[in-house]
Amino acid sequence: MNGKFFDLKKEKQDRMINAALRVFAGQGYLHASTDQIVKEAGISKGLLFHYFETKLGLYTFVYEYSARYMMLELGSVSTVEHDLFELLRQIEQAHTRAMREYPYMQQFLNRAMTEDVGEALTAAENMRMQLEETYERIYRRANYDSFPAGVDGHKVLNMMNLTIRGLMAERIYDTSFQPDLLYQEICGYLELMKKITRKA
Repeated sequence: MNGKFFDLKKEKQDRMINAALRVFAGQGYLHASTDQIVKEAGISKGLLFHYFETKLGLYTFVYEYSARYMMLELGSVSTVEHDLFELLRQIEQAHTRAMREYPYMQQFLNRAMTEDVGEALTAAENMRMQLEETYERIYRRANYDSFPAGVDGHKVLNMMNLTIRGLMAERIYDTSFQPDLLYQEICGYLELMKKITRKA
């Protein structure tokens, strides 16, 4: 990656980043088209390759940028909170802040978790491990003592994460997509599950 990319105006940087995030999130690494990325970014293909050289170079950059950005946002999650649903709410609050500036960032990171192209996996491996560890540190704070006997807290966590990803996948490509509305919808599901798993 050419470091002069960061000499561009922020608006142009973000146009390029958002275009790449949208296309990679929607199509995955293998099927993502650089022609579509430059069209959405409103730039020439020559300019894209001037800064990133290859599609892999662009993918690596946007993954590392997204992971670092998200880890910074996740730093706001309380270190003394132990309620699973409150921790998840704060995580989604962090995701929402990121998506206000980069609407496809979280969907891109979700898609990258199921990426199956070797070079893309290798290029993102180090940052992916760091991001996963950030989430794991947060999840380890959760206390499941308030759950009824026989309710597996880890399965509840997995179910909520799958629900949240499913909601995002449904909403993200709506022309009227608004991160804050998605956040409110997710909070409704978290409140519902909290009531269901509360001890009688």
